[in-house]
Amino acid sequence: MEIKLAKTAGFCFGVRRAVDTVYDQVSKGGSPIYTYGPIVHNEQVVQDLEARGVQVLKDQKELAELAKGTVIIRAHGVGRAVYEQLEQGGISYVDATCPFVKKIHRIVERESGNGRQILIAGNPSHPEVEGIRGWCQGEVRVLESPEEAEKFIASPGKKLCLVAQTTFNYNKFKELVEIISKKGYDIIVLNTICNATEERQTEAKRIASEVDAMIVIGGKNSSNTQKLFEICKKECENTYYIQKLVDLDLKTASSIRSVGITAGASTPNKIIEEVQKHVRNQL
Repeated sequence: MEIKLAKTAGFCFGVRRAVDTVYDQVSKGGSPIYTYGPIVHNEQVVQDLEARGVQVLKDQKELAELAKGTVIIRAHGVGRAVYEQLEQGGISYVDATCPFVKKIHRIVERESGNGRQILIAGNPSHPEVEGIRGWCQGEVRVLESPEEAEKFIASPGKKLCLVAQTTFNYNKFKELVEIISKKGYDIIVLNTICNATEERQTEAKRIASEVDAMIVIGGKNSSNTQKLFEICKKECENTYYIQKLVDLDLKTASSIRSVGITAGASTPNKIIEEVQKHVRNQL
């Protein structure tokens, strides 16, 4: 049995930085610690932090009820309104927003301030995209599919700026750019998909094309893990999406000679190692 483990599997820079920030705050003790939304999209990480007393705030309504404590802003980032609420309420906070996401906030704030309509290639319900929207002035539109890009019509004379969710599928982004570019608008296109995402997706695609079965590990709400699964599934029909080892039901068919393993940006190494060890022992 050959096992191919992706070198890019597991915590990316932004996630590791955010998770380390929370553990660092926990180690200091003192006031109650909260995260604004789950710090990352991984249930095991969130559960471990909850066991250490870290509480998750779901929305601004819950934030408004805080009297004391320290709030940690999640890796996905938040809109300007959340910062304003924290500062007006005199609530202590630590910003663990991924620097690559922060960069997008600055771009859309600047370009929308210059009168451009912002287009975001991404999932409209994802917290990162909601945060990016929260830094836009005026018109903003989220495009997730080629069909949405085809239907998009800008207001007459409106200039545009297109950015991407950091974990968006790179090939899909290129497709959206091609569709929008043909419409002849005055548009600035900025590929804000982070390098770690591109590298992870490229490696996952290559490994999936070389193996008989592919395992993708990550939280069920993790956007970048979902994208990895989609990419791998196209290359290897026998692709499994799991959150942890107990979810794995790998068919031990005699035809399986090689297994590939990759994981989303918020998947702890411990889970990846458990899956790798299990596959090696079972097949």
